[in-house]
Amino acid sequence: MKKVIIAEKPSVAKNIADALKIKGKKDGYYEGQEYVITWAFGHLLQLYDVKDYDERLAKWKLDHFPFIPKQFRYKVKGDARKKGKEDLNAKKQLKLIRSLFARPDVDGIISACDYDREGQIIGDTIIQTSNVAKPVYRLLLNEWTPDAVVKGLADIRSNEEMKPLQDAGVSRQWADWVIGINLTTVTTLKYQKGSGSPLNIGRVLMPTLKLIYDRDKAIETFVPEHYYTLSALFQTEKGEQYEGVYAEDGNEKFKEKEQLEQIAASLSDEAVVINKQVEEKRSFPPYLFNLSNLQGYITSKYKGWTADKVLKVAQSLYEKKSITYPRTASVVLDDSLVGRARKVLELVKKDLPYENEIVFKKSKRIFDSARVDSHSAIIPTYLLPKRLTKDEELVYRAIKNRFIMQFMPPAVHEETKLTTKVNRAPIKGLFHTTGRVQLTEGWKKVEQIATKEVLLPFVTKGETVSLEDKQVHSHVTKPPRPHTEKTLLHVMETCGKGQEEEKSEELMSTILSGYSIGTPATRAETIKKLKDIGYIAAEQKNLQCTELGRKLVETFPVQELFDLEFTGRLEKALSDIEKRKVGKDQFLSFIYSFTSKSVNTIKQEQEVVLREMKRQRSSNEVLGECPVCGHSVIEGQKGFGCSNWKNGCKFVIWKNDRYLAAMKKKPTKTMVKQLLKQGSVIVKGLKSKKGQTFSARLRYEKNEENDFYSWKMEFAERPQRSQR
Repeated sequence: MKKVIIAEKPSVAKNIADALKIKGKKDGYYEGQEYVITWAFGHLLQLYDVKDYDERLAKWKLDHFPFIPKQFRYKVKGDARKKGKEDLNAKKQLKLIRSLFARPDVDGIISACDYDREGQIIGDTIIQTSNVAKPVYRLLLNEWTPDAVVKGLADIRSNEEMKPLQDAGVSRQWADWVIGINLTTVTTLKYQKGSGSPLNIGRVLMPTLKLIYDRDKAIETFVPEHYYTLSALFQTEKGEQYEGVYAEDGNEKFKEKEQLEQIAASLSDEAVVINKQVEEKRSFPPYLFNLSNLQGYITSKYKGWTADKVLKVAQSLYEKKSITYPRTASVVLDDSLVGRARKVLELVKKDLPYENEIVFKKSKRIFDSARVDSHSAIIPTYLLPKRLTKDEELVYRAIKNRFIMQFMPPAVHEETKLTTKVNRAPIKGLFHTTGRVQLTEGWKKVEQIATKEVLLPFVTKGETVSLEDKQVHSHVTKPPRPHTEKTLLHVMETCGKGQEEEKSEELMSTILSGYSIGTPATRAETIKKLKDIGYIAAEQKNLQCTELGRKLVETFPVQELFDLEFTGRLEKALSDIEKRKVGKDQFLSFIYSFTSKSVNTIKQEQEVVLREMKRQRSSNEVLGECPVCGHSVIEGQKGFGCSNWKNGCKFVIWKNDRYLAAMKKKPTKTMVKQLLKQGSVIVKGLKSKKGQTFSARLRYEKNEENDFYSWKMEFAERPQRSQR
């Protein structure tokens, strides 16, 4: 007898097959002596739309809402290219999976989807809607290396043990559906004139938008304040100089310039060093990466990166077996990973110029099971990557370096503080000077982190020095900085409980309790969606509210959805469902009640037009002849397509074509005309992944395996075909 293993993606299924040395690949699955390995494409199923429950609800009316299904149902996910149509590839794969489950030689099913809420419900919805009365098991892995797969299959658990994780996943999915569908529909009907894109409302979208709005407002309403400082230049008997800043009772900033000018005028030429403190200080490396910290590090250091892109690249590295599970909130490793971490360290440190300084140690700062939330921090695996893209190499190097840093000596610097008193001056304060000298680079060698040294001349306590110069400086306070993805991710992760990059014990316990906005897996998607729906915009690395985003915050009456505390409690409740502290029914009952109340609140508000949608009329200009049926190709709202589409012609060139968008291009009428007339078109100003500009000849040809078209690029005699 055999067991069917269902993975979340084809690449993961291949990793499992490779680990088990199964070579027999068939259409949609691998088969060996003991296992049949198949896969999903992420979610194969999605929740019903409102109209699927009742056709009368297809037309949006305020009277139809709130709508909360008595029983949530699932259907094959929709085709992203064809609104209202099933994804045929998903439907085909689902049928295959169910046929494998039903085989008489199969006596069990193993869900090998990602070990998180989303992965749990991806596997469970497929299995539970298949109505197969066979034992179901769960494969729980943190990496897809062969050793981990073999060991994991030896330790599979009953899927019944995953019920709390499933409950948390379903609760999140149903809650977001109920809040999103109801409040988005009612808000759009109430505050938007004309049909088109809706005014999206979401449990995580709203507080994230409010964070950016509040920062924008703080910048707009900031009132700059002037303050002044007094500096003095002292010279030793050997002719060496150092600078001191005047302070009274620990305060160096003064509101009155005249006060400092009077003090400066009263200073005599002679001074004495009344105190000298020399202290050796040690600094430790930043913690291992969790997803939010990795996203913050990459987006702040490298131009053009977004949190969403970092997640996609990290996910690719995970599926290539190069790193451990990336969607984690933990910054330490489980104690059980001591042996594995030692093995990885021995591999990644080889041939480094400071290899002899890298020494494995079991430290609470690195290994602490009590501070691990489901998954440990992100580290490399023992499988060193052979071929990575430029983006993958950049993210992998950051993760590898952060791992190596943990086992390097601390960085040590010497800090010298001088206190200088000007003799015979009738003043209350003293002059303070701080110098810093790096003694040991330690972990800073890994990324060549430079420390700015402030060298001071050698002086002793009681030594007399001379005052060479004095100056009053004018300063102006600066407004808060706009949010970047790095700062926003940190506030979302900690639910506004702290702003420091290095987490305190209190902050780490907050994160581990689940008290946050969203999860590591959803925060990047939330920021991206806010951009896509036009609530925020990015100017270089800075995030700002658009006019629509500001209007929505100032108009939307359900204030709880903007409240960090409220959102944090909801996320904590989901975390507590996983830990069996809160019941699914209790949580959903609150969500349903809150949604109904919110819908009624919005209905009672005064109508205000936040956005007026103007229908774009299609141009009647004929751009050319359809290569499929010979009818006219015209411009539509979303693409350049065949006018015979109602009769089934599928020819279209989408305006948001992903292949062209990857090269920073959009199709134009001129391009389409030439393409239809000549069969190809020379396109200038294309951008490569490295940012280089180039030109190429493009063709748009029908795929052999289906009815869709793909771009074909020609460089001289070397064609590249797009995979669409």
